[in-house]
Amino acid sequence: MALGVISALSRRSFVVRRIVMPVVLIVAVTNPAWSKSHDVVPKSNNHDAIIAACVEKASSGRIWLQQTLMALRRQEGGWIGAEVRNENGTHDLGPMQVNSWWVPRIARLIARNESEVRTWLRDDACFNVNVARWIFLSALRDTGDFWKAVGIYHSPTRWRQIRYARSISALMGNR
Repeated sequence: MALGVISALSRRSFVVRRIVMPVVLIVAVTNPAWSKSHDVVPKSNNHDAIIAACVEKASSGRIWLQQTLMALRRQEGGWIGAEVRNENGTHDLGPMQVNSWWVPRIARLIARNESEVRTWLRDDACFNVNVARWIFLSALRDTGDFWKAVGIYHSPTRWRQIRYARSISALMGNR
């Protein structure tokens, strides 16, 4: 997808996401029909199909968002049940490798305990994807810049953001 199209789409729906995104995260993670993988995707041992179905649902018909989430997923290389330790003591959890740094914030937002949120991030593909969506769209809302939001999804460090955004751009065919 061309960078210009992504930028135009990002600007057009900026206001909607500013109001809707926090509510969507809360609904997505507190409503069992939204958050539990087994309730929204076919029963299957194929984790890639389960994750893809979660991404499709989380994208709500927005192709640009679906392509972005799939590129993030390919780059991250996580899986259902993943808990990968980082050098700084945090862990990357689940298919989208959501950093455990987010656990306390998400737990507060949805009024759940941290242990429960951490388990969901690790083991529930759709919960994990919806949190990844929220992290990315929140960064997009805050910056108004698609590629900066992609980088922020990965790291708070600017040079890591730039490197990560380049990797995602290559995965999306925007060389």
